[in-house]
Amino acid sequence: MHVYRTATVAKIIGIHPNTVRLYESLGFIQKPNRQENGYRIYTDAHIAQIRLVRTGFQIEILQSGLRKKIIRILLLSGSGLIDEAINLTGEYINQIIQEKNKAEQAIRIVRQLVSETDQNESLYFSRRQAAKALQVSEDTLRNWERNGLLAERKKHRGYCIYTESDIKRLKIIRVLRCANYSHKAIFNMVRRLSYFPDENIRDLLDTPDPNDEIISVCDKLITSLQTAEENARSMLGQLHTIRTLLHSESSSKS
Repeated sequence: MHVYRTATVAKIIGIHPNTVRLYESLGFIQKPNRQENGYRIYTDAHIAQIRLVRTGFQIEILQSGLRKKIIRILLLSGSGLIDEAINLTGEYINQIIQEKNKAEQAIRIVRQLVSETDQNESLYFSRRQAAKALQVSEDTLRNWERNGLLAERKKHRGYCIYTESDIKRLKIIRVLRCANYSHKAIFNMVRRLSYFPDENIRDLLDTPDPNDEIISVCDKLITSLQTAEENARSMLGQLHTIRTLLHSESSSKS
């Protein structure tokens, strides 16, 4: 059985030694044995557990409790409960696939809405009527407007009014927000479609503005979900490796 000091483990993984200690304190790796002088001694199983952590946090999907599930997988691995971690990773993969399907379904609905012809631009709706038609709150409409997803509303007797085309755009926004696309991704798509209505909606939603200083996971949701699924499948292989290493190390001690 190979053993390593903290600095050696950090060098192998490519992280700071304090990060190794942090993962230990968080419970993501098992407590290492210590030498008489107090130095920690790590094994190949510890290195495999750290690699699992790095894979798990490479893409952090926050929606629908997915990040909490990743943390739970890592804690199970750090506790040596590998079979439970493997089962939970399978559940995580299935949930990621569901999120991907929801994101793709939203795009199909948006394509259909975009292709529809506006019917009666002389028909106006109040904010309350628009919110009721969309089954969202008036505060949600205000939030979308503040985020630039809808242009400043016309006024009628001091009240905001919405046209049929506004309602269609709001339906598009609602569908995409329900599928967890970010405000920024929706804003970029809506802006581009207003100038280039024939552009590919999927590409617009999955391609952040290169001038954006900060890009979140949901700014390129489909790519992020695909990467998260690939990483999770890699984690399954890593967990099987950890199980083998732990069994081997346990056998060598006995």
